[in-house]
This record gives sequence, C-alpha cells and structure tokens, in this order.
Amino acid sequence: MILRAEGLRKFYGEFCALDGVSLAVGAGEFVSIIGPNGAGKSTLINVLTGVLRPSAGTVRLNDRDITGIGPVRLARLGMARSFQLVQIFPDLTVMETLQAAVVSRLGRGTRLFASLARDRAVEDGALEVAELFRLADKRHTLSRQLPQGDKKLLDVASAFALRPEIILLDEPTSGVSTADKTVIMEILVSAGRRIGLKAIIQVEHDMDIVFGYSDRIIALHQGRVLADATPAEIQADAHVVDTVIGRKTARPGGSR
Repeated sequence: MILRAEGLRKFYGEFCALDGVSLAVGAGEFVSIIGPNGAGKSTLINVLTGVLRPSAGTVRLNDRDITGIGPVRLARLGMARSFQLVQIFPDLTVMETLQAAVVSRLGRGTRLFASLARDRAVEDGALEVAELFRLADKRHTLSRQLPQGDKKLLDVASAFALRPEIILLDEPTSGVSTADKTVIMEILVSAGRRIGLKAIIQVEHDMDIVFGYSDRIIALHQGRVLADATPAEIQADAHVVDTVIGRKTARPGGSR
C-alpha cells in the first residue's frame, strides 16, 4: 500500500471529529471520500496531508510515518494536495503559478520570478504541466482572469507540478458547470497517467463524478468509516445510500 492510516482520532475540545478512521490506498487506485457535512471529511484530509496532527493514530506513506509532518515536507516525500494557488496568488499568471510549484519541487524557493524565467528546468517543467492540463495557450493570463473551470484545472495542475506519487484533491469540480466537470476529470486522469501518478484520492460531492471515476469509495458518517467498497457495492447498500448519499443522487455513473 502507498498510503495507510490506522485508528485516526481527532478531537476539537470534547468534540470527536474522527473516531477510529482507518484506510489504505494502493497503487493504481482512484479513491473517493464521501459523506454529509460534518462527517469528518475536511478533518481527515488535513490529517492525511499533515496539516493537522491526530489525537491518536498514524498515517504512513510508503511505510514511512508521516503523521503531522506538514504539507511541504510531505510533498517532498511524494504526496501532494491541490492547494489552490489561484486563490492565494490571483495576480500571478498561469505560468508563474506553475513555476512556483516546480520551484518548490526543485528546491529553488529563494529565486525571483525574473530569474526563474531564465531557468530552463523550471520553465520546461511548468510548460509541460500547462500543456498536460490544456492551459499552455493561456500561460500568460493572470490566474484571476481565468474562467472558473480553468481556475480549477490550474489548482489541480499546481499539485501535479510537484510530481507526486499520490495526490489528494479536495472538491476538484466544485463551482463549475456539469460539462466542465467531465472535462476536468478526464484531463486530470489523463495527466495522472502521463506523469506516472500512482494513486488519486478525492473528496467530492458530485455523485456522478464519484461513481463515474472511482475504483473504491470510502463513506464517512459522524467521524467513522461507514463503508469502504466499490461503487457497485456502495450503490447496493441501502443503509449507506440512505445515510450518506440519498436515493435521488445514487445514480450509476460512467467509466473512465
């Protein structure tokens, strides 16, 4: 297994946000985490990516304990999270946003953008990702001027530019049209194959996307794992559908 979490518990005061969550993600898997508001999804993401240290339990990446080490160190070890640089640096161009991620991967964080433009490794790395995500023709556009669908693509592309083994996507299709959602998913799955990404974890509310692209679905409810199964098994489980998904949204999706 690439990623394994065991017995994760997280308390905020007396409130238990995660109550004994365990999961494992292997090579080649696309895993979706679902659940209603308050199920513990955001807390789980933050614990898995080292932003939060759990009250109990461990997270291991390639058999190495990464519990609470933080997203920067974690990225260097091979796990990245879409970190929405568009929102953080809206006045950077597409190319500069991707360069920032490549700089982090190459350990050249003290360089100024003026000199980075002359750094061939940084330039080539950023352009390659821009092309993979169909953003090359917009590479000189300010991030804040992009359509919403392209902003989401840039968020994801920034994480891909770190060249991780495993990537965690937090609502990669939120706020975009139905047509754009499919385009975004097709692009990121294709890009993942091209760069040799070993696994994808996503948190997603759109059940068409969840059922259409997931190999496995982990359903959370009240801080616990209610189910960890294939899309077909999830759809066949009346208790999970009623508790986490809802009958109207439990529709079969396409395949990737």
